[in-house]
Amino acid sequence: MSKSGISKMEFETKKKAKNTGLLESEELHNYILETSVYPREAEPLKELRKATESHPRCYMAGAPLAGQLIAFLLKTEKVKKTIEVGVFTGYSLLLTALSIPSDGKITAIDVDREAYEIGLPFIQKAGVEDKINFIESDAKLALDTLLQNPENEGSFDFAFVDADKTGYLNYHERLMRLIKVGGVIAYDNTLWGGTVAMPESEVPDFMKEYRKAVIELNKFLAADPRIEIAHLPLGDGITFCRRVC
Repeated sequence: MSKSGISKMEFETKKKAKNTGLLESEELHNYILETSVYPREAEPLKELRKATESHPRCYMAGAPLAGQLIAFLLKTEKVKKTIEVGVFTGYSLLLTALSIPSDGKITAIDVDREAYEIGLPFIQKAGVEDKINFIESDAKLALDTLLQNPENEGSFDFAFVDADKTGYLNYHERLMRLIKVGGVIAYDNTLWGGTVAMPESEVPDFMKEYRKAVIELNKFLAADPRIEIAHLPLGDGITFCRRVC
């Protein structure tokens, strides 16, 4: 027993928790969900989340824990005009629509309308479909089309990106023109299953291409002087970038 009254094992445990955070156990993660996230999750979101669980690509759905933080940010910053790149069944899209004011607008971009159609009835039931402009398109093409109108430059408050990881850097340059100074871009999956910190030899082959892209993105964002960043271990990793110039 040390002079402070705790054992060496207790000291090392506390030190590790301080340095790396506590979400190393599924039990603790579930505790947060069951105690603080799910009880406050809007019913349409809950229904859409459960409907998505049977989808063969359900792993692509947004993480409710990260979603709670995004909703908090949208309301705190009084966000009204957003872009979403990558929609899937629309959990984060519905969350955004519920979080912004009645006159808020979302430009939602995805190449797969079929997945969006799964979430559409829940969006309609929630009464927020009028806030959404869904564009079925390649994201780079859709963003370039937006930029053809000079009025769109610097006019968006927030962007959420959860699409093909190899395209993130291309999207970043376009979004930096569309987002206002002071606005925020959020990138999902920036830890890519933890593989960003693994030796490449231990990474499953099917994860290697996106792992490389995510590592390149993380390095770029960390060095980009035009933004301030917060890289958080929520869900599969999420990075918030505030445009400062």
